[in-house]
Order: sequence, then structure tokens, then C-alpha cells
Amino acid sequence: MDMMAALRLQIEWGADEALEDAPVNRMVARAAAPNAVRAVPERPLLERPAMQPLVKPWAKRVATPASSPVQRAQQLAESAATREELRAALTGFDGCALSATATNLVFADGNPVSGLMLIGEGPGAEEDRTGTPFVGAAGQLLDRMMASVGLDRTQCLITNLLPWRPPGNRNPTDSEMRICLPFVLRHIALVQPRRLVLLGAFATNAILGGKGSITRLRGRWAEAVVPGITAPIAALPMLHPAYLLRNGAAKREAWADWLALRRSIDSDV
Repeated sequence: MDMMAALRLQIEWGADEALEDAPVNRMVARAAAPNAVRAVPERPLLERPAMQPLVKPWAKRVATPASSPVQRAQQLAESAATREELRAALTGFDGCALSATATNLVFADGNPVSGLMLIGEGPGAEEDRTGTPFVGAAGQLLDRMMASVGLDRTQCLITNLLPWRPPGNRNPTDSEMRICLPFVLRHIALVQPRRLVLLGAFATNAILGGKGSITRLRGRWAEAVVPGITAPIAALPMLHPAYLLRNGAAKREAWADWLALRRSIDSDV
């Protein structure tokens, strides 16, 4: 390497300023000048410690994380042997933030031995105030639709996917539905209905395990697989009454679905 190439290399490395008139050989000890201030001797280097065995990161002990809210919900739900125990488990459960903002737990209404179970989305303002599902405007429409096919609340059990009202009646989040789903599935297992009516997209997709649109799923019987029940349960997705209040033209499809439910019930006789 010629001198110019060496100089260019030093400039690239950042050595672009000379501090002394002549280069210093750092490999040779230099005698201190007579009037120079004696430098403080450097501290001796510590002896290099013996090599420690390598500890692999994945071999270190890691604290076991606390159970997730979904896992806690599953454990509590599975431990409930009766509907009363399930309601008590929900009352004491703090794994869902909705329980802190709701006024009341909205558990269920109707006849648990009727063989018919209706599952909606979640409580509204009136349901949150009273602690009873489907008592607001949507609930009143539901009562009228059931009456049109000869049904009432003594002939079915009504509940919701969420037992607590989401603030402002907003849609439930995926996390909230995952946390509350074990309690609903356990409720179904304890009641063991012959038929399920799934009101709206959220209840339908949560129970059936899909992501379809309710306008495509409604009116088509499906099979709901529920832990604790050996055979699948016949489930009929329907439009939610709140949807019908906003879209009156869809009541024709809803009426057809209720007639299909009535025919299915009559086929048992």
C-alpha cells in the first residue's frame, strides 16, 4: 500500500487531525520529561475471572404466567354443576372489564326445562337496569314474534352471549366474546336444550364457530357442538330483533324463520 492510499484509509477511519509533530510508537515505553507532571498510575487490570458455564436463555427458570381471563372463565364455568352455581361464578368473576361498568348481571329469563334456548348478543340499557334479558324495545318485538307462532317466555329460556352490557351499547370485542363464551357453553350444557335459536351474527358465529354474515346464515339449521353434550344441538340462526327495528323490510325473512322453528317444534308431537 503506497503512502497516499494509507493516508486516504486513515481519513476514512476518521484520523484526519495530527496531534503531535512526529508519530508515536505506542509499543515502546517513553521516559517522562523532567518537569512533566507525574501521571496517576493506571490501576492494574483485574485478573480475568474463570470462565463460567454458558447458561442458555431457554434453560433459565421462567415464572409461570398467571392464568388468562379465558382460562379462568373456562375453569369457573366447568366447575359449575348447576345453573345457580354458574350464576354465582359469573357474579364473582372479574376477568371481563364489562362487569365493572355494568349495573347488573343479566343472566337469563324463562323456562330452563322447555327444550328451547334463545341466545342473543348482550344486554341493552333497559336490560342492564332490570337484570333481565330482552325487556327493552327489541325484547318487546321478540315477545310479539314468539307470540305469532304460539310461544312465550314460559316455553323457552332466553339469555345472551354477554351477561354484561357493553358501554353505549357498542358491539362486543373479540376478547369479550372469548371470555364470556365458556359461561354460555356451560349454560347450554347444563340446560341441554333440544333446539337453539341464535339471534344475530355475534351469537351465531360464537356458538357455531364461524365468521359468516347473519343475512346468509339465517334460516338455515346448523349443528352446534357444545362441550359436555355428546350429540350436536340443532341451531337456527335468526336476525336479531334490534336489527329488525332498524330494517323493517327484513321482517319478512324473520317471519319465515319463526315459522321454520314452529314446524320443527311441531314435528316432535
